[in-house]
Amino acid sequence: MVAIRLRRAGSSKRPFFRVVVTDARAARDSSFVEILGHYSPRSKPAVVDVDRERVQFWISRGAQPSDSVRTLIARHLTPKPAPAAGGQ
Repeated sequence: MVAIRLRRAGSSKRPFFRVVVTDARAARDSSFVEILGHYSPRSKPAVVDVDRERVQFWISRGAQPSDSVRTLIARHLTPKPAPAAGGQ
């Protein structure tokens, strides 16, 4: 099975993650198929740069996003509803 998950990079106490497509049985930081983007949790606000089209492509091919990636997509990549227009 193919998974979309985070791959840790960066130095000690300064995490930086790459969002990658990999074999679900592979170790966290081992080989991968494709880099879809990156996530930097230490910057304020957190920086999430992921290629939405490639994520949708891999999900359509059967890739399963990890819980962390699913949360990142839901919080940072889905369009937020526009505030209701109208007054009093």
